[in-house]
Amino acid sequence: MPDLTTFRYEHEGVALFGELAVPVGKGPHPGVLVMHHAIGLGPNEQRRAQMLADMGYVALATDMYGIGTREVPQSEYGAIFGSLQAEPSRLRGRVVACFEALKGMPNVDTSRLAAIGYCFGGQCVLELARSGADAKAVVSFHGLLTTHAAARKGEVRAKVLAIAGALDPYAPPDHVDGFQKEMAAAEVDWQLTMYGKGFHAWTDPSVAHHNVPGTRYDAVLDKLSWAQATAFLEAALGG
Repeated sequence: MPDLTTFRYEHEGVALFGELAVPVGKGPHPGVLVMHHAIGLGPNEQRRAQMLADMGYVALATDMYGIGTREVPQSEYGAIFGSLQAEPSRLRGRVVACFEALKGMPNVDTSRLAAIGYCFGGQCVLELARSGADAKAVVSFHGLLTTHAAARKGEVRAKVLAIAGALDPYAPPDHVDGFQKEMAAAEVDWQLTMYGKGFHAWTDPSVAHHNVPGTRYDAVLDKLSWAQATAFLEAALGG
């Protein structure tokens, strides 16, 4: 797999430290953000970035917290997560800053940009779409579906794929219903896949170690959702 290099960028004076994977060969290449769960940037997002680079994408595993891949106490990343949730406009602004950092790379084809995200990262990529950023596609894996500022008609440019689990307590039926109504009202090009036996965080093999209620890794759903997401990206970004 391609090597990862640390990529520094900023938002509102906060230094952020993502991990960048670049494909072999001359660019420009399409670019994809990989946005992390609530625990922060870790091995799962790094691995996904490398897998995407193997497929020909410049992949930036983002840092929403300013801690990069450092292991910090739960209280530290939990406080940052909480502060972003309490200031949703700042959360959306930081997501857009991640997108602009990817867009500004010289070897990236700015006409072919996308984002994928896990859990909190799934919320983030949906906020990117709602912002009106010129991404071609976003994919939310077991993401949070609610928002402080619903998508507005004619403003969402990205094709949207949300993959959710019917047993996920962080995306309960009323959130799923609200998300569908929001997307339909805004006339977004959107898709929703529901996994009947999917809990939260089914894509993370290490999730059991975190002892978070309502979470469970599922190897079948992990492979199935990745296949669907990568096919969606390929179709949206033109190969």
